[in-house]
Amino acid sequence: MTFDDGLLDDQQALLRIDVRLRYLAEGGARVRREAVAAQEAVLAAVEKLSDGRARAVVAAGPDSRLLRAVLEPVCPVPFVAWPGPGLPGWAGSLDLVVVLAPEGRDPATAGAVAEAVRRGCQLVVAAPETSLVAQHAQGRYATVLPTQTGDQLAVAVAVLDLLDRVDLGPVTDPEVIAGALDEVAIACGPHRDIAVNPAKILAIGIADSNPIFWGGTVLAARAGRRIAESIRRATGRTALAADAEHLLPVLAATAPADVFADPFADGGLERRPALVLLDDGASDPAAIETRDQLVDSAERQGVRVETISSEAEGDVARYAAMLSTGMYAAAYLQLGLER
Repeated sequence: MTFDDGLLDDQQALLRIDVRLRYLAEGGARVRREAVAAQEAVLAAVEKLSDGRARAVVAAGPDSRLLRAVLEPVCPVPFVAWPGPGLPGWAGSLDLVVVLAPEGRDPATAGAVAEAVRRGCQLVVAAPETSLVAQHAQGRYATVLPTQTGDQLAVAVAVLDLLDRVDLGPVTDPEVIAGALDEVAIACGPHRDIAVNPAKILAIGIADSNPIFWGGTVLAARAGRRIAESIRRATGRTALAADAEHLLPVLAATAPADVFADPFADGGLERRPALVLLDDGASDPAAIETRDQLVDSAERQGVRVETISSEAEGDVARYAAMLSTGMYAAAYLQLGLER
């Protein structure tokens, strides 16, 4: 299947992915909407949690992985992500249980919430007010942050704002994150020309390849996994996000590029990898050294290297911006391949 980059600036063709592009463009608005909806509940939760710092924080439910990526490196008390059913056996009245349930329909998550109430845990649940999960969060130490959008990132920002206010998480300003998403929507929007649109440039750069993604921080790596998943869904092609120890053998096993090879000789079935680096400005020497190893290996084999970066203020804002850029690229790939 040949990629047609001319479609990316064709206004009629862009209408085919208009629904997806509109959803991406509204990312900042969803963050603001969730922040406003949760404002009163956040203030009430801060009052409840200000009496003393929790012994530990447990992020429960299948949507806990994003909280884990944000909190694990910085939380000042022991932190556990518990995506499976129930709660850890030791969780009790001294601990804070946080549950993200943007849809609020999962019976296993509702069971974990009920168990937290029964054990007397401090409990914060982000879910629709009338949902199954919220209905189980009825207790003296429980607070429900009412959600509106079903957007996991926007809901997580509201929870992280609360945890920031009680000194259990990083500085999180919903307006800063919303602003970062707005900037991506402007830079990557459909009416922005190919020559200056980072998402269209990325889509073209990886269109004839099987992209492999690497991020040097926990959040950058998570963004890479989410983008790879989106590309697989949009194109039906292979896209891999992994640690360097898994990507270096892939690069080393790639045959050196042949400038005289006919890229259409096999109908485009033999696609080379393309390395996509997610750069959130991390200054960790180990991450920088690993990135240099990946780039050196790619250049030796003639593998294309692309970068998704962000200069937004704060780890979560940079994560949101990089993720949104990658999601735009996936949409443009889908259009260019006419899937």
